[in-house]
Amino acid sequence: MPLLAVLFLVIPVAELWLIIASSRQFGFLNTLAVLIVVSMLGAWLIKREGIKVWRRFNAQVASGAVPSNEIADGVLVLGAGALLMTPGFLTDVIGLLALFPPTRALLRRVLVKRFTGRAKVVKATYGRPTRRGPVFDTTGRDAPADPPDSLDMGSE
Repeated sequence: MPLLAVLFLVIPVAELWLIIASSRQFGFLNTLAVLIVVSMLGAWLIKREGIKVWRRFNAQVASGAVPSNEIADGVLVLGAGALLMTPGFLTDVIGLLALFPPTRALLRRVLVKRFTGRAKVVKATYGRPTRRGPVFDTTGRDAPADPPDSLDMGSE
């Protein structure tokens, strides 16, 4: 079964089933209150964790290092936010796992392992502008020390 089918069909059905089952067990208002409280708690945690990730990212950039872990953490915190804001218990559990630092570190390893080697780094240099825009040379030659501030796109 394709991943999108799972995301858009199976998960919402499972969420509805969990909400109905918990409503029968604990009452509709209690279930609704739990969903609202978890969403509010999730928003607060996302803000707190997001600020921590942002500070670590800035510190890495300021020191001249590549902030790869911080970027992965930022993606996970953003995903956790989307999951926590989605009504449902299943997405809340997954969102909380992506939000807490110990489990986020495990998810980060999986994320980095999955996408390592997929990104293609291309070294671009500035070329002569054309009607379609600047021409980029991807042969790997070094870019000029001072790239132009703006490219004159005048009529040819």
